[in-house]
Amino acid sequence: MDLDIKGLRVMITAGASGIGLGIARAFVREGAKVHVCDVDARALEALADSCPQLSASRCDVARRDDVAHFFAEGIAQLGGLDCLVNNAGIAGPTGRVEAIDPEEWDRCIAVDLTGQFNCVRLAVPHLRKSSNASIMHVSSLAGRYGFALRTPYAAAKHGVIGLARSLAIELGEDRIRVNTLLPGIVAGERQKRVLEAKAQARGVDFEAIERLAFSASSIRTYVTTEQLADLVVFVSSPRGRTISGQSLSVCGDTRMLA
Repeated sequence: MDLDIKGLRVMITAGASGIGLGIARAFVREGAKVHVCDVDARALEALADSCPQLSASRCDVARRDDVAHFFAEGIAQLGGLDCLVNNAGIAGPTGRVEAIDPEEWDRCIAVDLTGQFNCVRLAVPHLRKSSNASIMHVSSLAGRYGFALRTPYAAAKHGVIGLARSLAIELGEDRIRVNTLLPGIVAGERQKRVLEAKAQARGVDFEAIERLAFSASSIRTYVTTEQLADLVVFVSSPRGRTISGQSLSVCGDTRMLA
């Protein structure tokens, strides 16, 4: 299927590994021009070797000076902007609310929610100039359901959905489409670390917590980054021109988080 996005100008946060890198590579395969950022210097170094088509900046999205630098470099590299993928996020602490370090709460909210605001506020003036403008905010099923022992993360991801839905209304008159991606249980090291932390917090083994995680899912298997990337690329294309204000789940029909 030709998605007609050759030359699409895309910026992706946390694009040097994981979901962000999968999305970046999918855009490149379709002929888009992509600039990513990441806080991980080693991941950026590896990216330069593995995917030289991508340009990149080092950026902590919680730091507004970093974000301003990322946008200055990205816009200069791409010559404008058609699509922002607000992907950066951290898992945050795992534990009962009374035991959570307030500094860890603050850091999780700063990266997962405020970081998305920091990026979108700089993106919008450039997106207004595009004939195919879109923003994809990456949230989580934790933004749709409660998530015991992961309250900072769940609170931030609920906020991301509220941010995106409000922006979809606000920016509709500018023909900027705004959606939210809600991944389910995504295959990879990050998800493994999250499940290991929950297993430790509950005093059970990894296999038990993995079975519990899939117990409310109809299709009991991990989501791949490729599946997420395919959806993001499609929605950003002209074929997704009337998709806005949506929370798009790729989750195997997961009905709750355990």
